[in-house]
Amino acid sequence: MEIRIIVLDNNDNYPVFSRTLYKASVVENAPIGTLVVILNATDADEGTNSEIFYSISKGDQDKILEIFDLDATSGAITVKGNIDFEQNSAFEIRAEASDRGQPPMASQCKVLVEVIDVNDNAPEITVTTLLSTVSEDAKAGTAIALVSVLDRDHGKNGLVHCSMSNKGPFKLESNYKNYYSLVVDGPLDRESIAQYNVTIMATDEGTPPLSSVSVITVHVSDVNDNAPRFPEPVIKVYVRENSPVGGLLSTLSASDADINENSQITYSVLNNNNKFSLAAMVNINSITGDIHAVQSFNYEEIKTFQFNVLATDSGVPPLSSNATVNVFILDENDNSPSILPPYSEHGSVNTENIPYSAEAGYFVAKIRAVDADSGYNALLSYHIAEPKGNNLFRIGTSSGELRTQRKMSDNDLKTHPLVVLISDNGEPSMSATVSIDVTVVEDAEIQTRFRHVPMKEDTFSALNLYLLIAIVSVSVIFLLSLISLIAVKCHRTDSSFSGYNPPMITTHPDGTWSYSKSQQYDVCFSSDTLKSDMVVFPAPFPPADAELISINGGDSFQRTQTLPNKEKVRLY
Repeated sequence: MEIRIIVLDNNDNYPVFSRTLYKASVVENAPIGTLVVILNATDADEGTNSEIFYSISKGDQDKILEIFDLDATSGAITVKGNIDFEQNSAFEIRAEASDRGQPPMASQCKVLVEVIDVNDNAPEITVTTLLSTVSEDAKAGTAIALVSVLDRDHGKNGLVHCSMSNKGPFKLESNYKNYYSLVVDGPLDRESIAQYNVTIMATDEGTPPLSSVSVITVHVSDVNDNAPRFPEPVIKVYVRENSPVGGLLSTLSASDADINENSQITYSVLNNNNKFSLAAMVNINSITGDIHAVQSFNYEEIKTFQFNVLATDSGVPPLSSNATVNVFILDENDNSPSILPPYSEHGSVNTENIPYSAEAGYFVAKIRAVDADSGYNALLSYHIAEPKGNNLFRIGTSSGELRTQRKMSDNDLKTHPLVVLISDNGEPSMSATVSIDVTVVEDAEIQTRFRHVPMKEDTFSALNLYLLIAIVSVSVIFLLSLISLIAVKCHRTDSSFSGYNPPMITTHPDGTWSYSKSQQYDVCFSSDTLKSDMVVFPAPFPPADAELISINGGDSFQRTQTLPNKEKVRLY
């Protein structure tokens, strides 16, 4: 007989993996669900004993369970979490295959997952500052900061090149691998650039390349390398005479391109003139540069003076510069006209006589005055102040010559009291007066001194011709004698001759004065002293009203008759 024996399966076989070690790779930052590898195991048993399910061994693989997922039925391992090459470059997964027998049997395998690096990290720049500020006189090679660069990627993705985008007076020196030094590479000038922003760029060799930038701020500290400077080397200051003591003349201001104490300026005065004590005239505020007058200035005594102002900074060592200050005293109309002899000022009466037969234009007197001021303040004009409405006399506004304005009539008074006003052109105007009593006398009684010939003559008689010949002859003889005498004197004293035409009154510093008419004169001044005589003599053929003037120091003078003529020539 045939006996069929059915062998019942017993779970006596372990599941068997197709490989005991699986190798796979996955790129970092792979998206969730990405398939890594599929495990495959078989079981020789039958039925439920051969049904296999897969799992990841728990043990110490908690981190693996967070990143990977193993499908229990298919054996597929997929990405479950974030994969970062910089944290884990590879994973070792211990997988297990179990059957469903009773009791179940299981086997294990290893799965090595290599993480492929992706260039997902830009270089990191670290700066260590060595100097918070660098002196503007720092030498080339002075280290300012240490720079280190790090890229956490792998391979070419981690190879970094470092450079400066705006070099300026700096450069990067490579020390070792990704370590650099930022050093001074050129001259620094704080006055031009006080702060530099050095940009350092690090770029890797990944595809595409990634880069990062770091800005290093370099502050340049000041060195006292700039001296104070005035706006101009020569400064002009104008001050009116009689200005109050302590008045502000000017404010000087120097500038210094440095900062802090290197730019703190003090002012002082340097006296470069030994003729006077500058401390008695001006002083300067050492902090503000204000120049004040120590005294009230008189234009007639001093017209200008000069001194230097020194500006010094507070640096170490201190630097300084100076400027020349020219002070000009401006004249004020503070002097009244002074009447020159022979006339005196208001308070005394001067007398002059004129003949009754005097024609219009007859010369009566000449008033002369000087003014110690200058410019328009010394420009004098003459006017008849009293009596008002008198039309018998007139006076030259600029010459001061008093003449008759018309022929006299029987209705005119015998004595004419006149007040001549001499005014300057200052603001306000100052003046002086001269009182003159003009007496009309008969022709036989007229005094001939100080008289000019009439301005016009209707006829030229033989007597006049003889008189003219006599005058010319005597004048020539007198002239030759004077020329010889003066030539010897001028040769001995090295005097010089000069000619001048315009009428003028010159006041000398020692108080002497000289006067010239409007004809050509030759003048010789003695060089012995300013108070020596000045002689003015007529030209070879002078008019009959020529004047000969001699001044003997100060305002003293005398009148003498010089020419034997019926009409007299005045000598002072």
